[in-house]
Amino acid sequence: MTREELTRLTGNGNGTCGKDDCPNIYRDEADGGFVIQGDMCEAFQPPAGEALVKIPEHVLREAVRVLGW
Repeated sequence: MTREELTRLTGNGNGTCGKDDCPNIYRDEADGGFVIQGDMCEAFQPPAGEALVKIPEHVLREAVRVLGW
């Protein structure tokens, strides 16, 4: 998968961060899954191949708004 195959649901839409528009949530249109870009969280060690990211509530709310949920 590449960035071009993802639909950005949050942020300014140009692939860069600034003016409090990160982290970001992307939707993989191929399978409906979500790709999250955020600050790493080290609360515990996830299984191999997984990562923890911390996402502010306002970012999740924006993604829900964009999706019309």
